[in-house]
Amino acid sequence: MPRLNTYHLPPNQWPDVEGSRTLLTGPEARHLLGVLRAKPGDSLRLFDGQGRSGLFKIVGVSGKDKAELVVESLFLEPMPTSGLVLALGWNKSSRRDWVLEKAVELDALGLLFWQAVRSQGAPPAVAKDSWQEKCVQAAKQCGSVWLPELGIAHGGVEGLIRVAADPGGCYAGCYVLDENAATDALPDPASLASGKNLVVIGPEGGLERREAEALAQSDFKPLSLGPRPLRWETAALYCLGLAHFAARTSQHSRSSCA
Repeated sequence: MPRLNTYHLPPNQWPDVEGSRTLLTGPEARHLLGVLRAKPGDSLRLFDGQGRSGLFKIVGVSGKDKAELVVESLFLEPMPTSGLVLALGWNKSSRRDWVLEKAVELDALGLLFWQAVRSQGAPPAVAKDSWQEKCVQAAKQCGSVWLPELGIAHGGVEGLIRVAADPGGCYAGCYVLDENAATDALPDPASLASGKNLVVIGPEGGLERREAEALAQSDFKPLSLGPRPLRWETAALYCLGLAHFAARTSQHSRSSCA
């Protein structure tokens, strides 16, 4: 059976039971109806980014931007409890969209953007809708049903320290990538994949010493990524890849022993 086309339906529009109906509207419906020329009787897959997905059938079409769907089957994937939240120093990197895509593909729990001393400009007050849309498009390609939580940490390193101390965060570990850390203080993949972990990455140009020291004094463990500086997006992907590999290796070991 060929892979079904996948579309995003916001959580507040998600149907509760099989056989119920819902509407797909806006850009998603325009692509479905205008580009793919779908018609009543065709099937598709929907997901909400919060763990829910399902198979749906088109039962009605109104113009080019509204499709009425009926639920054929629904699925729920439990919320992940392990993975990384990356706190990324703000910069004008043209690779931000690339990081958003890879964060979805590698199962990041969240991305927090923050303003460091060496940041190029300041992040917006709240996460942009266009960032969410980039994550949605990545999820369609890789089949993920969970989207990373996107946010802004205000107040520089002090804001990050508040984030780490918030009981609601439930962080198993907090880390800061520091080019002055001992070269043997390398990330442990198993630790990154065990529970929810916060990893701070500075902007292009790195952290100032007082920023790194303030985080270290607040129980952020300094980590090194090796003997040479890495670009902002490379450091992010490196950490995500380590955690993703460790998580998949652990899952494979458990299934092999079952």
